[in-house]
Amino acid sequence: MVQHCCSADLSANLDASVAGIRKAAAQGAQLVVLQELHRGLYFCQRERVEEFDLAETIPGPSSERLGALARELGIVIVASLFEKRATGLYHNTAVVIETDGEIAGIYRKMHIPDDPGFYEKFYFTPGDLGFTPLNTSVGRLGVLVCWDQWFPEAARLMAMAGAELLIYPTAIGWAPADEADEKQRQRDAWVTIQRSHAVANGLPVVSVNRVGHESDPEGGDGIDFWGHSFVAGPQGEFLKVLGEEEEVAVVGLDRRRSEDVRRIWPFLRDRRIDHYTDLLKLYRD
Repeated sequence: MVQHCCSADLSANLDASVAGIRKAAAQGAQLVVLQELHRGLYFCQRERVEEFDLAETIPGPSSERLGALARELGIVIVASLFEKRATGLYHNTAVVIETDGEIAGIYRKMHIPDDPGFYEKFYFTPGDLGFTPLNTSVGRLGVLVCWDQWFPEAARLMAMAGAELLIYPTAIGWAPADEADEKQRQRDAWVTIQRSHAVANGLPVVSVNRVGHESDPEGGDGIDFWGHSFVAGPQGEFLKVLGEEEEVAVVGLDRRRSEDVRRIWPFLRDRRIDHYTDLLKLYRD
């Protein structure tokens, strides 16, 4: 996990990600996960057309630099980028890069929020690739992105398609003016919902968030990104929890534990799919 602050200097941000990747690899990491939109500030605090200039193609400059790094270090990298697919068509996209530097696949964020300070629907077209795990040399990765982490359906579909690990690049924080107890409730909910995906699917979860205060470009309070990136095991147990500072952490995962846990908690076996058809409705009136 590489958790760091971001600034308006795109090159410095990418350099910080690269430095974190190198540090993790030096500690034995085989898979490195970066935070959501690690290349720049979280620009979705306001709707401004000039922010589209930040988008890039995939393959493109960032994926090529990270590809060369993955090849040099012999690791798999999960990176989150603002993808320009075509003129007027943009996605919030996670790219998975293999140890040979090639792109193993991409995931385009499916659930797009539109809330005060998080105006993502202005920028991102909902993903069209579905919930399909990506095969890599370190396993079958169920990569999702930020707002996706609140939806049990996304985690379940990844698990049903054979994901061995759920990964959530994230950019989430609170308004500085929020009361302390409200801040605590928000972060607790964020942690709890993702741990529940680990439990319900018998899979480890890796969630990597950014840290630091980012100002509102139009004079609002901005966002305090709370960090607290974490790894949970297949019973929801914490394997590592970071704080609110920049940090790189390497965590060992035993994929055999998912097999063992699913044998004692066979949730997939006992699903009553014959009575779940109403899940295809937006709401039951």
